[in-house]
Amino acid sequence: MTSSPTPPPGAAPEPGWLRLDQQICFSLHAASRAFNGVYRVILKELGLTYPQYLAMLVLWERDDLPVKALGERLRLDSGTLSPLLKRLEGAGLLRRERSTVDERSVRVRLTPEGSALRERALEVPRRIVAATGFDPAEIGDLRDRLDHLTAALDAAASAESVSESVSESASASAGGARQPTPPLR
Repeated sequence: MTSSPTPPPGAAPEPGWLRLDQQICFSLHAASRAFNGVYRVILKELGLTYPQYLAMLVLWERDDLPVKALGERLRLDSGTLSPLLKRLEGAGLLRRERSTVDERSVRVRLTPEGSALRERALEVPRRIVAATGFDPAEIGDLRDRLDHLTAALDAAASAESVSESVSESASASAGGARQPTPPLR
């Protein structure tokens, strides 16, 4: 796949910029779907879906977490996380309990069965590495680059959100119609 250089701000668009094969978002989307397909097969043996596996990974790292902290770590909202946890609880892998200190907070704890599943899951990363065709160093480099990309996109989204909010506030206080926000440079 060829790639076009990043356009400078305000540059005239090139015809290739709107080709699907030139979109990094589509490459990431396609890779994510391919990963999900491989994980679906591997995790079936554990009785887990991919999102459930991610939740279990976090709990194997640090058990007894508030649901809010688990959601933040997984980047999932409560509407997505609650049914996922309910299914894991129904499978006997974890318990959800109200905090004795703060009744508004629900904590998640692994059951002995959930802890024991970790041993069976140890083979999953090896099988994923084999499926990628990459060596562990290449996977580490790719993960680091994707983490950097995620941080940059989070910062850009946050800056854009702040810019829109400031623009809306200024427009509302001036009593005028909302003006388009100029692009960030």
